[in-house]
Amino acid sequence: MTARSTKINFPGSLGGSLAARLDMPANAPHAYALFAHCFTCSKDTLAAVRVSRALTERGIAVLRFDFTGLGGSEGEFANTNFSSNVDDLVAAANWLREQHAAPKLLIGHSLGGAAVLAAARAIPEATAVATIAAPADPDHIRRLLASSVDAIERDGEAEVALGERTFTIRKQLLDDLAAQKLHEAIAALGKALLVLHSPRDTLVNIDNASRIFTAAKHPKSFVSLDAADHLLTNKDDAIYVAEVLAAWSSRYIGSAAEARTTEEPTGTVLVTEANEGKFKQHIRAGRHALIADEPVAYGGSDSGLSPYDLLLAALGACTSMTVRLYAESKKLPLEHVSVRLKHEKVHATDCAECENKDQKIDRIEREIELTGGLDDSQRERLMEIANRCPVHRTLESKVSVQTRLKAAADSA
Repeated sequence: MTARSTKINFPGSLGGSLAARLDMPANAPHAYALFAHCFTCSKDTLAAVRVSRALTERGIAVLRFDFTGLGGSEGEFANTNFSSNVDDLVAAANWLREQHAAPKLLIGHSLGGAAVLAAARAIPEATAVATIAAPADPDHIRRLLASSVDAIERDGEAEVALGERTFTIRKQLLDDLAAQKLHEAIAALGKALLVLHSPRDTLVNIDNASRIFTAAKHPKSFVSLDAADHLLTNKDDAIYVAEVLAAWSSRYIGSAAEARTTEEPTGTVLVTEANEGKFKQHIRAGRHALIADEPVAYGGSDSGLSPYDLLLAALGACTSMTVRLYAESKKLPLEHVSVRLKHEKVHATDCAECENKDQKIDRIEREIELTGGLDDSQRERLMEIANRCPVHRTLESKVSVQTRLKAAADSA
């Protein structure tokens, strides 16, 4: 399997549809992250794409989106401000929570960093926040608009060239920036914080990192990005940021490695709710970990095998192992075994013991492919052996499932 990126849309804070990409790792993610881009940038900036890609390679799914009026998102940029950006972030977190799982890691680049600091308290599931080249005060944007501020204040709006594009900036944006009290939000963050900043950043100087770090309470960390520029245009800088983020955040959001080290006694399987989506479950069997879920059509997020998929997998694996064991003991020229299974509910028209022929019973269809220089009698014998697989016998026997409620004392 390879990592995949999916285009999505969700409602923004001002009513328009926001364009986004959900970057998923090759296997089931152990956490979700939310990435907020820089002022007038988009979800497709080099920094956003490269950091997101590197995080997915480390098992973290990333949602990156365009704020209202930018990139592929609907709405008019002139009507937006810092507060609407914060609300868009909360809307993005809500979408993740409803469709997959709430983000545990919030990442913001430049003004996006200030936005995640302001939005963090409205996303209670988030346990870690990281800023990249972020201003300590949203009003820092005034410096980018310096030559136009007088015109905006006087006329209510002005056309401002930022990078290679021209934007309409209205006075309400300046008023909203001036009203922000980010220092208070940082002090009350209540989450682990990582501040990443380059001492050579000429757009947002390093003093901003110092102010953010000083305002925050522990646990907090600072990492210097050395010679990186503000937009992380150097690929190696973006990858370094992602590596640091993945390593640092694993202490606060967990990691795939931690999942693999949790062991259950041999012969015992532990299934616990993932608290991500409606049906997702974590399964532990010895030192092995699995994910169970339901398909989207049944209200799940399709992040793992369904319960019936797991049942068929157990029967198929047992069948193949049993056939292989017998073939080796008899030195049969069996080269390869594959088992294809399908489960369905069918009417019991062929059930001699069923009084109601309209009732439904479970039927499993099993197709076994045996490759190698086997003669007909050897193939027939191996098919007989397949029916002796222990899981097969369990499914066709009367099974007693004894259930007890775990006492409160046992759960303490």
